[in-house]
Amino acid sequence: MEEMEASYDNHLRKAALEAVLFVAGEPVTLSALVKATEISEHEIKRLMAELISEYKERNSGVIIAEIADGYQMVTNPDFSLFVKKFKNINQTNKLSPPALETLAIVAYKQPITKLEIDQLRGVNSDGAVKSLLDKRLIKIIGKKETPGRPFLYGTTKEFLQYFGLKNLSDLPPINDFLKDEAA
Repeated sequence: MEEMEASYDNHLRKAALEAVLFVAGEPVTLSALVKATEISEHEIKRLMAELISEYKERNSGVIIAEIADGYQMVTNPDFSLFVKKFKNINQTNKLSPPALETLAIVAYKQPITKLEIDQLRGVNSDGAVKSLLDKRLIKIIGKKETPGRPFLYGTTKEFLQYFGLKNLSDLPPINDFLKDEAA
C-alpha cells in the first residue's frame, strides 16, 4: 500500500512540474520550480531526470530540455517539419490592421454592403473584404433591395470560432471601443 501511495505522489509531483513548465513558455530555474511546487531541489532533479527520460522513450511531440540553467518544455526537433508547416499556415491566418478594421465593421453593422464599409472606413476595402472572404470570416448573406442589388456581408461560424465567441451577442459593446478612442 505504501508503495502505491509513493507511486501516486511521484505521479502528482511530476504532473505539477509538467504543468508549470507548460505554462511558462521559457526556461524555469530550479529555484523557481521549488517555489512553485514546494518540492525539494534534490527531488526536482530526480523527477526531472525521470520526466526527460519518459518523454524521450515515448518519442513525444514535446520534450523537456535543460536550457539556460533551467528546464523548458519544447517541441521535439524530430517533428520540426510539422511545426514549420503549422507556423506557415498560422502566419497566413493573421489579420492585417485594415482587415481587422473591416471585420469589426462587418461584425457590428451586419448586414452591410461593401460601399457602406468603404464609407465607414474612408478608403477602398476590396483587399480587406477579399482577404476576409478567403479566410471565411465573412460571407455574402444576401443582396440589398436597392438599385444594383449589392451584396450584403455578415460574419460566419469561423468568425465566432476565431474570436472564441458563442454568438454575436458575446461581442463587447461598441461603446467600449468608442470610449477607448476618445481617451
